[in-house]
Amino acid sequence: MAKSKNIIFFCQNCGYESAKWLGQCPGCREWNTFVEEPTAPKGTGSSRGSNSYGAAGIGVRASGARDLKPVTLSRVQMSGQERFSTGIGELDRVLGGGIVPGSLVLVGGDPGIGKSTLLLQVCRNLAADERSVLYISGEESLQQIRIRADRIGSFTDSLKLLCETNLENVAEVLQREKPQVAVIDSVQTMYSENATSGPGSVSQIRQATGLFLQLAKSLGITIFLVGHVTKEGVVAGPRVLEHMVDCVLYFEGDRHAAYRVLRGVKNRFGSTNEIGVFEMRKEGLVEVENPSEYMLNGKPEGASGSMVACSIEGTRPILVEIQALVCKTNFGLPRRTAAGADLNRVNLLMAVLEKRAGIHLSSSDAYINIAGGVRMNETAIDLGIVLAIVSSYKEVPISDRTICFGEVGLSGEVRAVSMAAARVQEARRLGFERCIMPKVCVTEQMKESGIEIIGVGSVREAISYIL
Repeated sequence: MAKSKNIIFFCQNCGYESAKWLGQCPGCREWNTFVEEPTAPKGTGSSRGSNSYGAAGIGVRASGARDLKPVTLSRVQMSGQERFSTGIGELDRVLGGGIVPGSLVLVGGDPGIGKSTLLLQVCRNLAADERSVLYISGEESLQQIRIRADRIGSFTDSLKLLCETNLENVAEVLQREKPQVAVIDSVQTMYSENATSGPGSVSQIRQATGLFLQLAKSLGITIFLVGHVTKEGVVAGPRVLEHMVDCVLYFEGDRHAAYRVLRGVKNRFGSTNEIGVFEMRKEGLVEVENPSEYMLNGKPEGASGSMVACSIEGTRPILVEIQALVCKTNFGLPRRTAAGADLNRVNLLMAVLEKRAGIHLSSSDAYINIAGGVRMNETAIDLGIVLAIVSSYKEVPISDRTICFGEVGLSGEVRAVSMAAARVQEARRLGFERCIMPKVCVTEQMKESGIEIIGVGSVREAISYIL
C-alpha cells in the first residue's frame, strides 16, 4: 500500500519539520528525535492572516499585507495595566513581582508534585480579590476539582470551572467569558479537530499552544498552562513549546517529601534566578518564608562530613547543609555519587584536593549530598564541598557555628563570589559565629558585623582552619 502523502516528521526537541525521517536533526543536531505525525489536509485550520493581534493600542488589521504598517517605538501606547499579585509571595517572587496581564505561563513538574494544587490556590486568591477566573480541566471531573477545592479552603463565585478537551470549544468559551486569568490543566489533553493526530502529539501541542498564545495577547487574558514532563524531567512535546510561552516554571523536589522548589527557567518579565520554596501540607502548598532555616532543620551536631555553605538564588541568600561521606573502596574503581550538586564539579574538586592539598582520595569512595533535596549549581558552594570532603576523610567534625562560601579554582585558589556582604549578613542573622570566605571579598564593614570573618586565599589555608 502506498504511504500517505499527508505525513510529516517533526523534531521533538526543536520542532524542525522534514518530509522524511532523519537520524540527526539538522536544526538542533540531536539524534533520534524525529517522530511521524499526520498533517491536516489543505484548507483546514485558520489562516495565518486572521490570527494577527494588535500590539498595545496600535490597531493591526488582518485583511492583507498591504494594510500592515510598521510603527515606531515612540508611537506604541502603554495600556497602563500593572502586575497584580497571586496572593502567594513565593510565586510572585519567581514571576518577577506578580502576574503580567496577557502573559502565557507554562508550569511543569513531576506527577503529583503540586502543580494543579498551586494553581487552584492561585485561583482561590484571585477570586477572593474579585477577579474573574476560569479553571479549565481536561483531566479531572467537576466533582474531583470540588473535592480538592474543599481541602484548600472556601471559594467565591468569581471562579468558574469547565471540563473540556476540545480546543475549538475552549477557545470559544474564552472569547465569550473573557476572564482575567485562565488555567489550562493540562495542555497535553487539548486536541483540535483540524489536526488528525491524537491528543498529546507534537502537532496537537504546538497548535494548542499557538492558539492560547493568540488568545492571551489579543484578549489580554493571563493563561497558565500545566505541562506534563517526560522521564528526563522536561516538558513533554516539542521544545518550541517553551519558546512560545512568556514564562516557564518548573517544580523540583521529591513528591514524597514535604518541600517543593519552584524555579523559573524562562521569564520575559523578570529574573530567571529566583526560586520559591513551598511545603506540602493537608490544606495545600504553604510558602516557606525563611528557606535557610528550613533547609538546616535536623542538622546533626558534632558529626564529621557536614558543612554549611551559602548560595545565592536570584537576590536571596540560601544556607544549605553539604554532607560528605568518604570511605575506602572495596573495588578497584572508586565510586563517586552526588545528589543536589554537579557530579563533574565534585570530581574536579576532588582532583584539586589530590593535587594541591596532598589529600589522597584515589582509593576512596565519595558520596556528596545537599540536605533537603534542593539542587544548587552555583560555584560558591565549592569551598563547602571541599571542606565537607576533608572533614569526612579526616574524621574531624566542623563547628556547627561555622559557615563558608567561595569558588575553588584548578590551582587550589579560593576565588571571589558575588554578593558576599549579603551572605555574611544572612549567616549572622541565623546565629553563625564564624565565616570562611575568599580573602578578596573581605571588607572592614564585614569585620565589624559581629561575626568572625576568616579570609582565605587557597584550599590549604581553608583546611588548616578546620583541622
